[in-house]
Amino acid sequence: MESTISPKTIPPLLSKTKELVILIICLTCVFLFVYVAYSKITDHQRFLAGLSNVEMFKGFSILLSWFIPVSELIVAVLLILPNTRKWGLYVFIGLMVLFTGYISGSLLWAKNLPCSCGGVIEKMSWKQHVWFNLAFIAIAVFALRLNKLKKKI
Repeated sequence: MESTISPKTIPPLLSKTKELVILIICLTCVFLFVYVAYSKITDHQRFLAGLSNVEMFKGFSILLSWFIPVSELIVAVLLILPNTRKWGLYVFIGLMVLFTGYISGSLLWAKNLPCSCGGVIEKMSWKQHVWFNLAFIAIAVFALRLNKLKKKI
């Protein structure tokens, strides 16, 4: 006797699984941004000093010292809310690409590489930091791809 699974029973299960995976990825990204924003805000003077040591940021390091953690917190909120999750992923990816580009450029051209990320992330080497960021970019892109597939089912 052969049993067959009706195609009508598979999509809801797949859709729920995809939603759960997307949620887990978004919450992981939220944790990252809330953690680093908290580190930057609680030790703001150190973060500001680190930005002030970067030649291209000297003129607007005070503005950046608040803009970056506030932006990270806003993106975290976007990722938490179901209606804005997709945009949160896009902005998360954009910021991570910017941060990774900054780190990569610093690795190539800067003599002094100050890190003011805060917390455990600060303990990473610059190359580890690049790979760490690339991994987060990859999982966020994966979540967007899953979101697209979820809509097609």
